[in-house]
Amino acid sequence: MTTGDLLSIEPLELKFLFELKKQISCSLILSNKTDSYIAFKVKTTNPKKYCVRPNTGVVMPQSTCDVIVTMQAQKDAPADMQCKDKFLLQSVKVDDGTTAKDITAEMFNKEVGHVVEECKLRVVYVSPTQPPSPVPEGSEEGSSPRGSVSDNGNASGADSAAVARAFVERHEGPEKSAEAKALISRLAEEKNNAIQQNNKLRQELDLLRRESNKSRGGVSMVIVILIGLLGIIMGYLMKKN
Repeated sequence: MTTGDLLSIEPLELKFLFELKKQISCSLILSNKTDSYIAFKVKTTNPKKYCVRPNTGVVMPQSTCDVIVTMQAQKDAPADMQCKDKFLLQSVKVDDGTTAKDITAEMFNKEVGHVVEECKLRVVYVSPTQPPSPVPEGSEEGSSPRGSVSDNGNASGADSAAVARAFVERHEGPEKSAEAKALISRLAEEKNNAIQQNNKLRQELDLLRRESNKSRGGVSMVIVILIGLLGIIMGYLMKKN
């Protein structure tokens, strides 16, 4: 910013974010710190290339004014992004109550005794910032992720698992990764249920076997008793005869 006796101008360089075939604008802020009305006029060395709104005006006491400078769309980029265009901002003290309609070229004529303050502004082209590379540093495009390597040349198992998990999540996306986790959880639950069901069936089978053994023992005892009774009856009959 420059501070003159009449107007303060910010910035002193007109910076345009240069893009081919596109209109580009930047702004100037004119500040009047005096108690007088200050008229201004903006000139350029290349008037066909730039549009200035407003190119003339009045800044009232203790107030500011915004000036928009628009560069027309360019078909070619200049060599080394250097621009030789210049702007000249002239300011002069005028009578109180003066409006933009009252401004004439004669007001900025030094030869008739008017005190005209001048400030030269240069044009600077700024190249658009380049987007960051999608390939992380230390890796090459198309290479597969690798785990950390220990001193003996073997990859760490935990690191490899972490890298593999990150690789799957990065390439399959968060939704597919969540579906995979849900499927793994469901399969683990079904496996636990199957193990519990198998244990229950084994317990029931053991119980049936024990009951079967008890039943067999009961039948054998009945047969022994019947045979014993039959022997007693036969013996009694033989004695009677």
